[in-house]
Amino acid sequence: MKVNRPTKSFCILTKIIALLFWYMYLTSLLKTIFNSTKKKRLIMKGAIFFSTKYGSTAEYTNWISEATGLPAFNIKEADTDPSKYDFLILGSPIIYYKLSIHKWVKKHLESLESKPIIFFSVSGAGAGPKLDGWITDSLPEDFISKMQHVALRGRQIREELTWFDKIMLKIGGMANDDPQARKEELEGFDYMDKSTIAPILKLVEQFQPDEVPA
Repeated sequence: MKVNRPTKSFCILTKIIALLFWYMYLTSLLKTIFNSTKKKRLIMKGAIFFSTKYGSTAEYTNWISEATGLPAFNIKEADTDPSKYDFLILGSPIIYYKLSIHKWVKKHLESLESKPIIFFSVSGAGAGPKLDGWITDSLPEDFISKMQHVALRGRQIREELTWFDKIMLKIGGMANDDPQARKEELEGFDYMDKSTIAPILKLVEQFQPDEVPA
């Protein structure tokens, strides 16, 4: 019985198909390794450090922490070293026209200057020259120029204030020429809004692109 041998063309075609198969397999494998390495390189370790007095900054911090998965540390309750992290979110209320976190920033300035910083302030005032002035009076100029600032508006419940704060706000309100600001200082306000943390979450995506939910 005569057995038909594969033709030369058939053998060449078989080899070409085999080579194409291995080429596709190796390309897919290398792409997976590259993407895995790239992902590990891009995702940085971050944390939130904050100060708070009446709870507005703490509440914003909790919302940001829940959305990003980043650990949060109250600077008055935790002795955590910020130098352990690749990037930081710092949050602070404005107390008497100054950021309450300003002493902590100056204490850790050497380690903070080498890191990307997302900074959020919490006050009754919105973004603008007045708020910019308070921040300029609180933090070093070089530090301000490098950080990315997001202004959030907080809450002031008059019944929760200390007697000293009530007196100071009453004095400030009586002397304030701005009718709206005077009303807020004398009666309180509540501008808390979870949706306003969206710009912060967007900034975090620079460092953890696959970690922040869409």
